[in-house]
Amino acid sequence: MKKFGVGALAFAAALGIAAGSAAADDLKIGMMLTLSGPAASLGKHVQDGFMLGLKEADGKFGGVATEVIVADDELKPDVAVSKARELAESDKVQIVVGTVFSNVMMAVAKPLSDAGVVVISPNAGPAPLAGQGCSATYFNTAWQNDNNHEVMGQYAESKGFKKVILMAPNYQAGKDSMAGFKRYYKGEVADEIFTQLGQLDFSAELARIAAAKPDAVFTFMPGGMGVNLVKQYSQAGLTGTIPFLSAFTVDETTLPATKDDAVGMFAGSQWAPNLDNAANKAFVEAFRAAYGYEPSLYASQGYDTAKLIDAAVKASGGKLDKDSLVKALETASFDSTRGSFKFNTNHFPIQDFYLVKAVKNDAGAYVTEAVEKVFTDHGDAYAEQCKM
Repeated sequence: MKKFGVGALAFAAALGIAAGSAAADDLKIGMMLTLSGPAASLGKHVQDGFMLGLKEADGKFGGVATEVIVADDELKPDVAVSKARELAESDKVQIVVGTVFSNVMMAVAKPLSDAGVVVISPNAGPAPLAGQGCSATYFNTAWQNDNNHEVMGQYAESKGFKKVILMAPNYQAGKDSMAGFKRYYKGEVADEIFTQLGQLDFSAELARIAAAKPDAVFTFMPGGMGVNLVKQYSQAGLTGTIPFLSAFTVDETTLPATKDDAVGMFAGSQWAPNLDNAANKAFVEAFRAAYGYEPSLYASQGYDTAKLIDAAVKASGGKLDKDSLVKALETASFDSTRGSFKFNTNHFPIQDFYLVKAVKNDAGAYVTEAVEKVFTDHGDAYAEQCKM
């Protein structure tokens, strides 16, 4: 694990070295992300966004000296459970910011809750934790897994696509993606293709899609999976023939690799670089200056998580016990990069969602642009099942 303290934050973030340790009354945050393997870019975006927010707070969330201990969960639930226990028992963190993947979150959520640690997810939003498995100590600053896929279900319905094939990895978030899409799409789902998590060769699946000749394909393939799928989709001659709809597949983590193969493809998102609000404009500019690459929705979620913690610790008067943090987080007010943002009764966001499009901008960078708002102040379908 890597520890980032107050004293040499910028150098520590850049070099991955230890930078001091927190005193007993300081804030200690464990950051558990996937930082290795084909999906490492997702975790890096979250981490960079979060550390930018901490840097802007001068290393002190709410005026309290803050130490961040970073753990790579390796996208392995068993590894994550071991590291979560270390964060809670040995490092004695008050907050864990994580995770990227839902199978990892499902493994660590209960052990961390049982240990009295507040969990703030900057990405993973599995349905069970939004509904009957909700917890007072679990918050999500991204979305509930279904949400961005609901955008594309609504889009496919509005376009009048009669027959669509769905494809996603066979784990919790993949199942949530299909559930979200089908909640708003009323046409025929011709096939539901589940792939292995981490799969990089889609030749068999693409042959199956080509033979079925659907009106569109909808997919959820984050990280390296999405890069390979988009490239292979183009190589198979399907781009321009069968519309490619997605979420978490065509974004600023994959576009540097897919480039023109992805330009013109549509996706669902709660954020894009061109959202017209002051907080977002400042974030995008600061992120580019700090890291030299384009921020993604993952980076914005990491940044917003930092801003939330800063506001909550300030509102609590620096009280870092579990009950004080939970109360402060529920009502903390901050300027989100996405504009409108508040927590639902299950501690998941209520926010706007957009249809976004992959483009090559005037500076030659491959990014997404919001082209249409699809949902306003949209919550998730599971909140009413949450009985906190």
